[in-house]
Amino acid sequence: MSRELKRGLYVVTGGEYVESGRLANAVQHAILGGARIVQYRDKGRNRAQRKHEAAALRDICHSHDVLFIINDDIRLADEVGADGVHLGRDDATIEHARHLLGDDALIGVSCYNLLGMARRAVEAGANYVAFGSFFHSQTKPGASRAEASILTEARDTLDTHIVAIGGITPDNGERLIRAGADMLAVCGGVFDHRDPESAARHFARLFRDTR
Repeated sequence: MSRELKRGLYVVTGGEYVESGRLANAVQHAILGGARIVQYRDKGRNRAQRKHEAAALRDICHSHDVLFIINDDIRLADEVGADGVHLGRDDATIEHARHLLGDDALIGVSCYNLLGMARRAVEAGANYVAFGSFFHSQTKPGASRAEASILTEARDTLDTHIVAIGGITPDNGERLIRAGADMLAVCGGVFDHRDPESAARHFARLFRDTR
């Protein structure tokens, strides 16, 4: 399948939202609702269990031509044939990830509210940069806040894809897209919902309505 980044909903899994046995079903429904990228984020289980779960999610994503990204763990991304990895401030370098995963891998980087960090990430070969938290986030309640203006500045000065994350809902996501976000990254807004497909559809609709 193509590893081309697509404008739209980017869902991030988390054990705090979906129990292990229900995660595959929740991801399947999020994709049916319009998710274009899935990131597997789970730091709390043993490695064998995480590898098994990640491989199952990879198969679901690829069967729907949806990109599958691993949070933090470059080795796991390589082992399960993920499309790429997402790196935070305290994770491995972009250069190290590129060396292990190859030229075709997608590498995303959390840049918080720091445009300079995003600029350096792009220069180092990142395929997308993520800014946030834009609103209060249950996943990371202590996260630094970013203003929507950073999305506009990034759009105007960086040649890359731009992701917005942090407390995003269908009610506040539209202005982030208008400000410059190519993708909205959502965790609990989809997976904390009893109907992930319906929740994802509300987010996906924002991209159809915002050109």
